[in-house]
Amino acid sequence: MSKILIVRHGLTEFNSNRKFCGITDIDMSPEGYRQIEKARDRLAKQKIDTVFCSDLKRARVSAEIITAGRNLEIRTAPELREMNYGRCETMTWDEISKDFPDITENMIHRSLNLGFPEGESLNDLASRISRFAGVLKQYPPEQTVLVVGHSGPLGVLICTLLEFGIEAFWRFYIDNASLSIVNTYPDFAILNLLNDISHLDGLKELK
Repeated sequence: MSKILIVRHGLTEFNSNRKFCGITDIDMSPEGYRQIEKARDRLAKQKIDTVFCSDLKRARVSAEIITAGRNLEIRTAPELREMNYGRCETMTWDEISKDFPDITENMIHRSLNLGFPEGESLNDLASRISRFAGVLKQYPPEQTVLVVGHSGPLGVLICTLLEFGIEAFWRFYIDNASLSIVNTYPDFAILNLLNDISHLDGLKELK
């Protein structure tokens, strides 16, 4: 059995202001740093053999904080980047609703045809996450792999590992600094923990 520890990066100012932040390379907010420090403490006694993270700063720095002092190589994986929102990058929901109403309609109705102008579609995201999931399957039993990334890709990754299909994507939400755990076996995977933020008790929650 391989254990996959799945952690979303800490809060950003874009998250707080409900702005779409896909490939825009911003840092975490002070609150986000506090959240990730809590996640680090949560995992302090957890064995970690390998670390993958998105190459965007908010995920990369989160991985660095969580693994500080462990002498582990952090492997950046562009496949783990957040969805490219194209012309919708940095826009709020209300702004997108006004300028691109078809996009918000697709999201409201959980459409598998979701796509962003000059950006990616949900199917594009699923394809690159599928490639990354193939890398994870190469790890031997008894390995513990930490994956640090973004809400959309991590939700798709969980669907992919569990063989749920992309249609299940809309049924998952991944909070900032949350922990999910998937145990993988040669022929199947088990979801042991989903979107746990119990380690953030006492911190202001912003989604």
